[in-house]
Amino acid sequence: MRLGVCYYPEHWPETMWQDDARRMKALGIEQVRIAEFAWSRIEPSPGEYDWGWLDRAIDVLGDAGLEVVMCTPTATPPKWLIDRYPDILPVGADGRPRAFGSRRHYDFSSPSYFEASRVICTAVAQRYGKHPAVAYWQTDNEYGCHNTVVSYSPAAVQRFRQWLKARYETVDALNRAWGTVFWSMEYRSFDEIDAPIGTVTEAHPSHRLDYRRFASDEVARYNRMQVDIIRAHSPGRPVAHNFMQLFTEFDHYDVARDLDIATWDSYPLGALEEQWYAPDVKAKYLRTGHPDYASFNHDVYRGMSKQPFWVMEQQPGPVNWAHWNPSPLPGMVRLWSWEAFAHGAGCVSYFRWRQAPFAQEQMHAGLNTPDNRLDMGGSEAEQVAQEIARIEAEHVSANDAVRSKIALVWDYEAKWLFEIHPQGADFYYPRFAFEYYSALRSLGFDVDIVPAYAALDGYAMIVVPPLPTVPDDFAARLKASGAHVVIGPRTGSKTQSLQIPANLPPGTLTSLLPVRVWRVESMRPNVTEPVDGGHARHWRDLIEAEGCTIHARFSDGHPAYVQSNKAHYFTSLFDDALTQKLLARIAEEAGLAPTPLGDDIRISRRGGLTYVFNYSHIKHKIDGIAGERFIIGSHEVEPQGVAAYQS
Repeated sequence: MRLGVCYYPEHWPETMWQDDARRMKALGIEQVRIAEFAWSRIEPSPGEYDWGWLDRAIDVLGDAGLEVVMCTPTATPPKWLIDRYPDILPVGADGRPRAFGSRRHYDFSSPSYFEASRVICTAVAQRYGKHPAVAYWQTDNEYGCHNTVVSYSPAAVQRFRQWLKARYETVDALNRAWGTVFWSMEYRSFDEIDAPIGTVTEAHPSHRLDYRRFASDEVARYNRMQVDIIRAHSPGRPVAHNFMQLFTEFDHYDVARDLDIATWDSYPLGALEEQWYAPDVKAKYLRTGHPDYASFNHDVYRGMSKQPFWVMEQQPGPVNWAHWNPSPLPGMVRLWSWEAFAHGAGCVSYFRWRQAPFAQEQMHAGLNTPDNRLDMGGSEAEQVAQEIARIEAEHVSANDAVRSKIALVWDYEAKWLFEIHPQGADFYYPRFAFEYYSALRSLGFDVDIVPAYAALDGYAMIVVPPLPTVPDDFAARLKASGAHVVIGPRTGSKTQSLQIPANLPPGTLTSLLPVRVWRVESMRPNVTEPVDGGHARHWRDLIEAEGCTIHARFSDGHPAYVQSNKAHYFTSLFDDALTQKLLARIAEEAGLAPTPLGDDIRISRRGGLTYVFNYSHIKHKIDGIAGERFIIGSHEVEPQGVAAYQS
């Protein structure tokens, strides 16, 4: 467990660097991320490199005993490059290029940018690949931020046609898979296929889904190019990318497959403001963030990282980019830091060392204020560093892997498909997956978040939120796991080409669950349907379930929850209380012991420690644990406080 910070030496006078490095080390910082936005300083004119300032910055950090996370600077192509190759700019659905003047102004499919990126990445990797202070690498920065995954440029369309040819081989096969006989949309060649935009009414859903798949593959292709260059010139040093919180516009599993470390950027307060939460929830957690939001992301990225995942950017104070930007309550930066470690993180890195007094992010807090005084977040980071040292001094087993008996399946393509075929305007996949997860966490369980193709052996319970397309062997692997399996509505409802299965949903899962979904309906936000013990919302699968045990029905008699052996099927999304009640019951049947925690207390276990986090405004008392077992805190956990005791 170690701490890091994001630093921008190009933003500050060189006379400050040495003191900054000294203070970082004294604070407990061990690694420093640099240069992800520095292309215009590294290469101020085409082919003319200025390495001197960056050489000196890395030497200053290394001489202070800090490890450098070196970044490729491709998130911000400089103006001269855009002027030379205008095709680098991505094109929106409106047909207009997105202009220079901020960041991420590039098209993953642009051959000009792919080559320019290859050249700059090679130059940086050759220069610093074997530098003794450079211990890690980061590719680019926040792939897809600001809705930049999908581009509709001529280059993207050309590459899409090639992608389709590789996928379907013949245009006749594509026509059959898509069902283009509908509305007389049949194609004679791949060259006739354009981007699925600008149509009179909705474009063909299979066309749209394949375009999203293609755009995701372009991100993975681009990242792989950078990783290959780094590995060639900096062997043995781990490579990371900093993903974003609950970002779903490309398949992160595909990108992470080429990395050593999956990292993510944690901004709990900004996320609370921008996500689906109801106004009363946003008000309640205004200055703490939702108790399960950061944890959900921790568990997502832990599940795809070969080494312990990192938080590459941890919110240290108010951010600048949400509609409203409150200040975290005292203690929350410390709590968020320990929460990451409790979920398996290897590093928590704060954004940023010092608040910038200029440009777009000048209202974004850092560990230090713009006049270079330690801010509240800096003081809490220092406290975390001291507590890490105490744990190490006690020789407590705190760095082991997280071991969970429950898995939740998380899928990126599910979000795209439901976005293309919502059938109900508020059918939002990330929300429903999160609600299942939150219910499990409120019952005191640690949760692994895994892809549908993951190995499932060893789990007592597997929870599958609505998953429209499933791998062919998914039912067999679920059954072979021996786990109790909870399946949400709309699972198995589409084939890979976005058609209704011939045997109707849940398609291939009927071997596990003898159910036939013969009709579906979506419900308005102000409508709920009574169910035994609670209410259903958003959606209903109307099913035939011969041979299944019916545990709950709607008021009109249709089954709401059925079971066949160890397989459990929810035909709707239920209110929070009922979801929690049903998952608790199934967990007990699976041999697990729920510990209801309420809304504001959360427990995590890692290695030899159990962590308790208090998101509430009142003290929480831990009973039954001897005082000498506490490594952090005590029986009484203060509001926004943390305790950790030996398990």
